[in-house]
Amino acid sequence: MTRTAGTTRDADVSERGSAAVEFVVLSLMLLLPLVYFVVTIGQIQAGMFAAVAAADYAAKVYVAGHDPVEARARAEQSAVLALKDHGFPPESASMDVSCDRADCLSAGATVTVTVRLTVGLPMVPFGDSLQLDAAVLHSTSSQKVGRFR
Repeated sequence: MTRTAGTTRDADVSERGSAAVEFVVLSLMLLLPLVYFVVTIGQIQAGMFAAVAAADYAAKVYVAGHDPVEARARAEQSAVLALKDHGFPPESASMDVSCDRADCLSAGATVTVTVRLTVGLPMVPFGDSLQLDAAVLHSTSSQKVGRFR
């Protein structure tokens, strides 16, 4: 009977401190993916803000133009500026302009700008070459050309 008690005591001594190690290892295994998920969702949300701002600014700038070629160039510049303001490279986005009439800048015409933004996974080395994307976001904004120009 004494021998059994001694064995139990020896087992208790060898197990001492392992609960803290197990807690740290399990915490890291569970918290790191959770933190990465939160960071990825934040990146997608920032991308959505950037896409909305780029489409909105581009549509407003386009309808203020006087020449369709100049209006498109200025709209692209404003979209690039909005994307850069939100921390996204212009190469990750594309812009499309469509109108409800043949003459986009005629009075009363509706101009629709669609911005497509690809948001990559954060903190991934060589993410561009691997084409690992978190989301592809689309935003559309429409503006009417004023009657009194």
